[in-house]
Amino acid sequence: MNASLVLFSGGQDSTTCLYWAKSKFDRIEAIGFKYGQKHDVELQQAAFIAELAGVPFEVVDISGVLRGSALTEHEKDVSAQHELNPDLPASFVPGRNALFLTIAASIGMTKGISDLVGGMCQTDYSGYPDCRRVFVDSMQTSLSLALGEDIRIHTPLMYLTKAETWKLAADLDVVDIVREHSHTDYNGDRTTWNEWGYGKLDNPASILRAKGFEEAKAKGWV
Repeated sequence: MNASLVLFSGGQDSTTCLYWAKSKFDRIEAIGFKYGQKHDVELQQAAFIAELAGVPFEVVDISGVLRGSALTEHEKDVSAQHELNPDLPASFVPGRNALFLTIAASIGMTKGISDLVGGMCQTDYSGYPDCRRVFVDSMQTSLSLALGEDIRIHTPLMYLTKAETWKLAADLDVVDIVREHSHTDYNGDRTTWNEWGYGKLDNPASILRAKGFEEAKAKGWV
């Protein structure tokens, strides 16, 4: 039986990836990370979506390990430039995906799972260097060497625009689940309902999600 472990935050991208994995693998498990994120409501949504999908979900608490981001230092403006590198957004969390993939691969090995699924995307990726294909490929090689077995990292959204990610959700027949239950808003807002889901247009994540939805809607995809 082929199996995969999905890196699952409860956001739009990882929710779409969760259902993509369900369409490709016989056995699915999901892993989330509590790292002190400002929008930790996403983990509550992740638990709800995983239960809805019938997928076992585990949250690993690494609070305090990751820092240097407006997502982990909540007083900072998520819409600003990163204080350590003005070419990056303030929401960039140094080393996040490297750590997430390493932990996922380690836990996956104990479960007999060599296939990891992540929502990394270098098309609409907010400028995060750890969402690029070259990074994922390097991690796949390094983790395979570190664990002594062939680790495969699947990134179904890698070359999709946000509008095309909405289309994939539609193709998987989960647009309503993504809209109503996934969480993207960096400020953690779940009081304001929009056609594209919950959140306010006062942070880059919600703006990107809303723009993608409007484009997908205009194309007749959703």
